Amino acid sequence: MDSPDFLIIPLLQGFSWFDDGLQAYLEAKGWPHVTRPQSMVMVQVVRGVTRPSDIARNLGVSRQAVHTTINQMVEIGLLDLQDDPGDRRSKRVVIAPDGQKMRTAAQQAVAELSAELERRIGKAHVDALRAAFAADWGAPMVEFD
Repeated sequence: MDSPDFLIIPLLQGFSWFDDGLQAYLEAKGWPHVTRPQSMVMVQVVRGVTRPSDIARNLGVSRQAVHTTINQMVEIGLLDLQDDPGDRRSKRVVIAPDGQKMRTAAQQAVAELSAELERRIGKAHVDALRAAFAADWGAPMVEFD
């Protein structure tokens, strides 16, 4: 029996292609290894999500897991925790100076990876991917018959 054409498989393969390339680029430039959870936390912070509880909700993981990941990133100098001016009981996550430098390197990596993907599959396909992922997919499906 042929396996169905599950869209999730190439989606995850594409994500892994980019993330693996990003990690290899950063390590080649002398940056410490960053785990996939650390990458995902960094993406959230870059997007402006700075409260650990919001990061956890966006990533669909526990607050404890996010705190562990954030603390690891603080230890290696990529993130800092600061008092939240809007809620003195809370902390917010900010990118540390070394994290900003790594972010610049990561942006260069993504530009190079995107250019390589265009060479491999063509600009029209990359543009179509961008358009498809930028489209409003609506809320996730949570109810099924």
